[in-house]
Parts: sequence; structure tokens; C-alpha cells
Amino acid sequence: MLGLSKSIFRRLLFSFLITVLVGLGLSGILMSFFAKEYIYGEKQEELLRMAKKVNAAIKGSDEVTESLLNTLVFLDESFDTRIWLFNQDGKIVATSMKDEVLTGKSVAVSIASQVLKGKEAVSELQIEGLKDPMLSVSVPWGEGDHIYGGIILHAPIEGIERTFAHMRETILWATLFGIILSTAMVSYLSWSISRPLQKIERTAAEIGRGNYAERVVVDTADEISDLAATINTLAEKLEKVEQERRHLEQVRNDFLANVSHELRTPLTAMQGFLEALQDGLVENEEARQKYYAVLYSETMQVNRLVDDLMDLMKLENNEITLAKYPVDLADLIEKVTFTFCPEAAEKGTAIEVEVAEHLPKVLADKDRVEQILKNLVKNAIKFTDNGSVTLAAEAEGQWVKLSVADTGIGIAENDLQRIWERFFKVDRGRSKKNKGTGLGLAIVKELVELHNGTITVESEAGRGSVFTVRLPTVEGVQARG
Repeated sequence: MLGLSKSIFRRLLFSFLITVLVGLGLSGILMSFFAKEYIYGEKQEELLRMAKKVNAAIKGSDEVTESLLNTLVFLDESFDTRIWLFNQDGKIVATSMKDEVLTGKSVAVSIASQVLKGKEAVSELQIEGLKDPMLSVSVPWGEGDHIYGGIILHAPIEGIERTFAHMRETILWATLFGIILSTAMVSYLSWSISRPLQKIERTAAEIGRGNYAERVVVDTADEISDLAATINTLAEKLEKVEQERRHLEQVRNDFLANVSHELRTPLTAMQGFLEALQDGLVENEEARQKYYAVLYSETMQVNRLVDDLMDLMKLENNEITLAKYPVDLADLIEKVTFTFCPEAAEKGTAIEVEVAEHLPKVLADKDRVEQILKNLVKNAIKFTDNGSVTLAAEAEGQWVKLSVADTGIGIAENDLQRIWERFFKVDRGRSKKNKGTGLGLAIVKELVELHNGTITVESEAGRGSVFTVRLPTVEGVQARG
């Protein structure tokens, strides 16, 4: 992460420095160029106006007199600029400064000829004997066709250049200040970016190691905060996936263990009986028939386990399609009651039926509803000795409430939420007497939910249980549809 921080710092620093250097440098060059042009232009215009005023004051004189020189001195003091007069030969004949050493010197021929033609001239004038160039303007001396020579007003360029040198120095200091400020800003920005990124990296590393409970905590409100929120969301989803994976792994392990247990008991019994028969240890025919009966019973137990497993797998994989038609529950209850009466009588248990008159039909798969009833009734008879099992049905709004109540051993409070689990048995201490696959209630719950119905249970240990199923009526389905 240190490398990342350095990389961010370098990129930001170079970006800021280039921006500052290019921006200020280009701005300085443009400012210098336009400022120089503006200052030179203004100075030239000012000198031209002054020169015309000088000409207006002396245009009546064509000779250098004491009065003319005094006028030049006065104008020099008024305008604070040097004034020279040159004749038609281009020779300087008078100046605004006494004891001027340039008197008699010549001006440039091109300037002199231009001025003598009545035109104005602006240039950096180089005079004989004068080292430094001057910013000068020249106008004709005289009026109309009477041109006596030229008037030159000049200002040293050195002062203007000093102004531009000061301007360049100011721009240089501003650039240096910009570089220092950019470095400080880059350092802060790099720190503010790299710090939350370091947190994100550490959290991502923890998530990569399987610690899905780790979360990123940042105190910013920008794109990095959005990234942190995305990482946290990903971690939450991965945590849920991991929990689900562990749950499924546990379910798979429990499933294999339960299936192995459920198969081992009947297979062990079958193996023992078969070995006894094969070794000829059972010679009595009546005893052999009992052995065959036990073998048949255990085979049917394995067959029921396989059938229940297949049904449950199909239900959980949504591979079962219901053929829904209007079903008369009263007829189904009567049929199921008739089927289980002999089995109940063997245990001294009576089956009672309480069906309301004019019971509305439910929209359901008849075979699957019969399977639900059979599993509930069989379960009630299995855990009830010398008691009663009551099947009841009545209308309840847009539902038909179907209940199976028994006076059997009941279900402990701690087991009530687990009875829908696969292979869970509430009679673990009596499993040899009441054989079962432990899948019946899990199948019932899946089938009821597949019919868009509900199933609940009320029970108390030693006082029996009541399973209540609610299935939608034909009219109720049509009303909701």
C-alpha cells in the first residue's frame, strides 16, 4: 500500500506541478507580451500628443532663438520628457536641456525624411553618441507646407524594461509559491485518498482470507466512500453465502448420516435373518414364515424411505406439478378414515370425523391432498395408544380449515420447531416400536406450501397434538386471482 501511496503522490504532484508551471508560465508570457504592447502603445500615444502640443507652441518660429529654447525648457518641465529639434538636414539644432551634448548630432535618415514629408514616426531611436536606445516619437516642426524640421520626444526604454523585469520576477515568485502550495495540497490529497484505500485494502485482504465479518469504515463522502460501501455490501453477501454454504454442508452431512442410520437398521435386520435362513438355523416352517414376514416388513420400510426421499427431493427441486381441480374434502376424509380404521383398532384407538355441512370445495391436487391426510393420520395413530384421533373440517372465510387431533404422547416444546426437519423424530426413545422414515411431516409441509396453504401445530407433551391445515377454496382462489 505504501507503493500505491507513493504512486498516487507522484502522479498528483506531477499533475499539479505541470499545471502550475504551464498555467503560470503561459499566463506570464501572455501577460508580458500584451502588457508590453499596451504600455509601449500608451507611451507612444502619450508622446505623440505631447509632441503635437510642442509643435503647436513653437510652429511660428523657424529659427532657434532664446525664446524658443525657453519654451522648450518650460515644456520639458511640464511634460517631464526630453525635447529635441532637428533641421531639414537631420541635424539636432536645439534641445530642452541646457548644455546638451547632442546638439549637432544627426538623427536617422529614414526618420528625418519621413518627418520632413509631414508624417509622424515612432521608433526606438538610436542617436550618435547615445549608448542606450530611446522610445521616441517624431512629428513635423511647422505648419502646412512650411516644415522647418522635426520635433523629437523620447523616453528611455530602460525604465520600461525595468517594469517588465519586475513583472517577470513577480511571475517567477508566484510560480514558486504555486509549486510549494501544490506540493502541500498534493501531500494532503494523497494522504486523504491513500488512508481510506489502505483501510479498503486491509478489509479486502481479510475478506480474501475468509473473514467475511470484516467491514470498511471511512469518514468521507465521495467515490471512495461508495467503493467502501460496495466492499461492505460484497462482504455481507459473501458472509450470507458462506453461512448458507455451511448450513447446506451441515444439512448434507446430516442427510447422509440420517439416511445411513435409517438404512442400516432394516438392512442389518435383513442381513441377520437371511444369514439364519441361509445357514439352515430355522427349521420350523412357522418360524421361517415369521422370518419372511419380518424380511418383507423391513423391505417395505426401505422402500418407503426411498419413496419419501424421492418425493422430498422432487418437492425441494420444484419438480412436482400439481393437477389442481375442485376437491371435496369430505369424501377424502371418509376415504382416509376407512383406510386407517383397522390400523387404529389394533392400537385401541378410535377415529372420529367432524365435517361441517356444505363444506366448500378446495382447489387442489386430489392425490397430493390425500397424501397430506394420510401422513397426518398415520402419524397421529402411530403415537396414540388407546385414545382417539379426530379429523375435522370447516369453512373459514376463503379457506377450508382441516385439522387432525390426537390424544397421544404429544410433542415437547423444544421439539415443536424441529418437527418439520428431515429425519427428525419426536419419539427417539421409542423408535423400535414406532418405525418411520422421519420424512412424513417434511413432505406434508412442502405439499401444503405448494398448494399456497399453511400448516400449524399445537401440542403439549403427554396431552396430544393438533395439526391444522388451511387450503384455499375455489371461490377464494378466483377472488384473489
